[in-house]
Amino acid sequence: MQANVESKVRSDLRRVQGVPDLSNDQSLDSTTPPERLVVLAGGRAWEGALPEAGFEEAFERHHHSAIPAEFAPDWLNAVGKRSLDIAGSIVLTVIFAPVMLPIMLFMLLHGKSIIYKHKRVGRGGRIFECFKFCTMVPDADKVLQDLLHNNPVLKTEWLRTQKLRNDPRVTRIGRFLRRTSLDELPQIWNVLQGEMSLVGPRPITREELMRYGRNTAVYLASKPGITGLWQVSGRSDTDYRRRVAMDVYYVRNRKFRLDLYILFKTISVVLGGGGAY
Repeated sequence: MQANVESKVRSDLRRVQGVPDLSNDQSLDSTTPPERLVVLAGGRAWEGALPEAGFEEAFERHHHSAIPAEFAPDWLNAVGKRSLDIAGSIVLTVIFAPVMLPIMLFMLLHGKSIIYKHKRVGRGGRIFECFKFCTMVPDADKVLQDLLHNNPVLKTEWLRTQKLRNDPRVTRIGRFLRRTSLDELPQIWNVLQGEMSLVGPRPITREELMRYGRNTAVYLASKPGITGLWQVSGRSDTDYRRRVAMDVYYVRNRKFRLDLYILFKTISVVLGGGGAY
């Protein structure tokens, strides 16, 4: 089954049309003010600031329906997916508790922050706090702005992938956690709260929505996932346009069988450590 699913996914992704690549637009970076963002959904444009609060209501007001019916899963798949999320999260908590507790104790003893909370866009445009083990130095966002301002090479890399291969903000233990993907274990709590799913599109920031263009409505139709097609298809080595194509493909084709394929594939990818930094 896995071979058949993988063959179909690869074939379909070759036909997926991503949004225009914005990586060469030097005027768009992490410091771009929200009022410059243009979000396209349902064939209609909404230009304006993306508010810290009430984003879902603002999206509804401009588009009448943040989740088009054509992208909504049928009730059977929805119930099955939620059941898998709850059962899988409980199993993962039991399996990884012996790993998470020492990590938390180590960070506590070394005076480091344990949990990093960052705002991400969820299903229907709802903003939620996404949990991860802290892997960066304090004031990482400010450090990033200074790096991008003073280093054109790093700025180009950030615009292309929203990642830095040799990120100077990452601590020593943070590199280990990222390489092993253990930094994402706290997101199990996001899944249990119903904000995320085990499998889904990448959790993105409000600013990243501009890169989804006309596919924004597709992205907002699904909960973000701890893992997904991006995570099992190159991860940080994949350019942003390809990531958008993968997220769009997943939402349009999400099925229980595809989720199982991604979950099993995640195991081999994590053990191999490819594309994680």
